[in-house]
Amino acid sequence: MIDLTKLVTETRNPNTMDLDQMTPLELVSVMNQEDLNVVAGVKEVLPQVAQAVEWAVSSLEAGGRIVYFGAGTSGRLGVLDAVECPPTFGVSPDVVVGLIAGGEKAFVRAVEGAEDSLELCEEEFKKIGLNKNDIAIGIAASGRTPYVIGGLRYARSLGCKTVAIACNKGSEVGKEAELAIEPSCGPEVLTGSTRLKSGTAQKMILNMISTGSMVGVGKAYQNLMVDVQQTNKKLVVRAQNITMAATGCTREEAAQALEQADGNAKLAIVMLLTQMPVDEAKAKLEAAHGHVRGALQ
Repeated sequence: MIDLTKLVTETRNPNTMDLDQMTPLELVSVMNQEDLNVVAGVKEVLPQVAQAVEWAVSSLEAGGRIVYFGAGTSGRLGVLDAVECPPTFGVSPDVVVGLIAGGEKAFVRAVEGAEDSLELCEEEFKKIGLNKNDIAIGIAASGRTPYVIGGLRYARSLGCKTVAIACNKGSEVGKEAELAIEPSCGPEVLTGSTRLKSGTAQKMILNMISTGSMVGVGKAYQNLMVDVQQTNKKLVVRAQNITMAATGCTREEAAQALEQADGNAKLAIVMLLTQMPVDEAKAKLEAAHGHVRGALQ
């Protein structure tokens, strides 16, 4: 029998003992109040999150990947963060990878028992060729998921940097990883439903890791996402807006520069700010390893 009684995520919240008798306004109000604990809990672990960002940048610069893995809601959050990176930052889909216990089908329908396997994640890591340049980030709200524990053990054996994100202090997954990120958000509004506060905390941390690491490898200039992919009409306009905001040019000038740069907003910005032709601006950008500020200096 698994003992869940000591896990904060499984204890009852004294503020919601009458949840089933609350009016809709009372219910959403108490949920909103409890969510304030998420922000406070994540704030306490910012140094650990910053360390994860630093390691992720180093992995990307070495040609490695950010690999998230988890089960259930935790796994879905990792997949969600991973799939947003290509359109936002212009990276290949294999740069940030999300694995969920039970495979892609588990994203929309639970695959019972998949999270209980210590070997399953290792098998999936072998399929994607996990290597020492990658950073492996295991996500488990409870902090005891065997799928994540097995994955962390295998990743460490390869020499990967390993990170565990859990919502219970002193978690089992935290002990298996080189770095433990364990925000304390208090008991859930609905006892044991870790898709709530725990899920929100995990999403916040994943947002920080992916955004921080991408900024670190030059995917932003100022606070603009200059590697955005123009995959629809909205994003074509956004690329123009980004170019205009960075350079002060007109929309016509932005559109012309983007056309010359084959849609690369980063390159268009360097062209406009340096008044260089496309080839020279491209060489400047490459010499700066894709960092716009470096290309402008």
